Amino acid sequence: MPVVAGESGDFVYRRGDGRAYAKVATAARSEELSGERDRLLWLHGNGILVPEVIDWQIMEDGACLIMSAIEGVPAVDLPASDLLHAWPSMAQQLGFLHALDADQCPFDRGLATMFARAADVVGRNAVNRDFLSDDDRETPAIDLLARVERELAVRLEQEARDRVVCHGDPCMPNFMIDPQTLRCTGMIDLGRLGTADRYSDLALMTANAREIWAGPAQEQRARAILFETLGIAAPDRARLDFYLRLDPLTWG
Repeated sequence: MPVVAGESGDFVYRRGDGRAYAKVATAARSEELSGERDRLLWLHGNGILVPEVIDWQIMEDGACLIMSAIEGVPAVDLPASDLLHAWPSMAQQLGFLHALDADQCPFDRGLATMFARAADVVGRNAVNRDFLSDDDRETPAIDLLARVERELAVRLEQEARDRVVCHGDPCMPNFMIDPQTLRCTGMIDLGRLGTADRYSDLALMTANAREIWAGPAQEQRARAILFETLGIAAPDRARLDFYLRLDPLTWG
């Protein structure tokens, strides 16, 4: 049963009993899908709640990754009050990921890598304007890239001191929640997992949830819960803003 065509262009199908999914990629994206497979295998070996790889198939026109389903509903489908109840366990799951030994992680999504990707996307005029903030949509992509580049040196220094295993795309559709207990049952869509500055994850998680919250007070409460859970006493707002400016330039 088809579920969705994701931002990557892959197609996702759910098995009839709902206990497994198949993600199908074109030949051009087969290498990236195999990277997601490898990340899932590595994470399972480290006790993180993610889908289990069931099968991997190479076909003439692409590849297919078959994986177990994570029970629950995507966090994006929860009303604001339920999301706030689920939020501490979501933060905890992200914290478990960040606590893995980054030196043992074979996957990189560090700032140098992601800036190079952004430069490639901008160079191909492939930036998706829908991913940009309202303030940036009319700004030429080359100027947006230059703004990021001006901060690159200081952000690379910060990353060197605070490099962790990051999800890479910790948005609300990628956290699964038990609708009864409102606890996080796992994370999905891990094709961008790799070592990076933890703030690259924190920026995306807080920004993506913003449109769900009922108002500023609820948003501030969620931010406080996230940083308290992760043991960050003084969140660096400028660092969060930097990664929010970089991320939209890396899709394309």
